Amino acid sequence: MSYDAYQSYQAVHLHAQTAQASPLQLVLVLMDGLLDELARARAHIEARRFELKAASLDKCVSIINGLSSALDLEAGGEVVHNLARLYDYCADRLYRAGVEMNPAVVDEVQRLLGQIRGGWQGVMARHA
Repeated sequence: MSYDAYQSYQAVHLHAQTAQASPLQLVLVLMDGLLDELARARAHIEARRFELKAASLDKCVSIINGLSSALDLEAGGEVVHNLARLYDYCADRLYRAGVEMNPAVVDEVQRLLGQIRGGWQGVMARHA
């Protein structure tokens, strides 16, 4: 399959996932995309593909910023404030990973975000 065909498939698949999604489902779609992009960023760091690494890490930080900006800090209480701080920490660590060309830092962020995704899955299960 060509790269363009794969990109086309991904776009259609993403549109299908988001067309009727609830806010919680959208968060999970974003988290899945973020975790996939982190894997790509890690591979770019290891292969020393500097431009692709930078683009991939920028995409990751943009997704994290989107997730963070959607938090209701006024109504969410301490848990939401802690989540916002954790998102900020992850974005900062990804910046560090890019500067240091350190895939271990990407691994740390993947673990943290994987745990956050698990928490969102738990929220989804309770509301299903």
